[in-house]
Amino acid sequence: MKIDVKECAKLLKEKDNILILTHAHPDGDTLGCGFGLCRALLKLGKNVRVINADEIPKKYDYLHNDLKFEDFKEDYVVSVDTATENLLGDLADVYGGKINLCIDHHGTNTNYAEKTLLIETAAACEIIYQVIIELGVEIDDKIASCLYTGISTDTGCFRYASSTPSTYRIAADLIEKGADNGFINRVMFETKTKTYVRLERLVMDGLKLYCNDRVAVIVVTQDMYKKSGSNEQETEALAPLTRQIEGVEVGVTIREKIDGTCKASLRTFDKVNAAEVAKCFGGGGHPQAAACRFDCGVDEALERIVKKCGELLK
Repeated sequence: MKIDVKECAKLLKEKDNILILTHAHPDGDTLGCGFGLCRALLKLGKNVRVINADEIPKKYDYLHNDLKFEDFKEDYVVSVDTATENLLGDLADVYGGKINLCIDHHGTNTNYAEKTLLIETAAACEIIYQVIIELGVEIDDKIASCLYTGISTDTGCFRYASSTPSTYRIAADLIEKGADNGFINRVMFETKTKTYVRLERLVMDGLKLYCNDRVAVIVVTQDMYKKSGSNEQETEALAPLTRQIEGVEVGVTIREKIDGTCKASLRTFDKVNAAEVAKCFGGGGHPQAAACRFDCGVDEALERIVKKCGELLK
């Protein structure tokens, strides 16, 4: 059932022992949502905690390193920035079919929760901002930094067409409320670890072009992690690289998981809807940025996704 911001806030006011789920391979968008909402609910005296299927990259420590969660049995489960249950990763095995509320901005949302607050025209943290205002919680510097992180990362530091006038107004308000925008932008977009730089070199050396050079594919293998000293938590910055190549209309990043399966991230321009491609494989996302998981090896996943892209580019 679709609900609006007012009803969402009303539900959260009524509930306690709230568990917030972020999507697998967590990024600034989902973590900003999760910890921003968590901090607001804590200010209301709620029992609340955030969990996710994968390790949180160290660069996001400032979002949560001062939080200590109480142990409690959850009575209400909320997912944030997650279009489909399978994007929760291993958490889907535990909470699939049990999610009470979803707060999301993906047009491909499958309405898997009992109730869904969905606004496609906003960054996910813009929606959380509206919910927190409706809750009557004063946004402090910690909440502001969480929400600014989500908005900044979701919009590519305000470079993408998804940045609306409302996006800039909310970001300005968050800066006024104490969001450390200079630090956040530097950490998110300018700082690279030495291990990531080594991984990027290995990955880009293996870049291949398909469909008359209109589709660029990079693959990240477990062997590359070993050689570079890097890990999956450092791969977030790789996906946008494929779309930066002149003439490329679809960029695909395939990451091999430790169990031999893999995940694909897609970046496209207007001619191809990334979310529709991902949806073909049980995933979802936005028109120009989406993701999906494959229960197969890298080679098969690459063949399937390139074939689908080729069909759409005809």
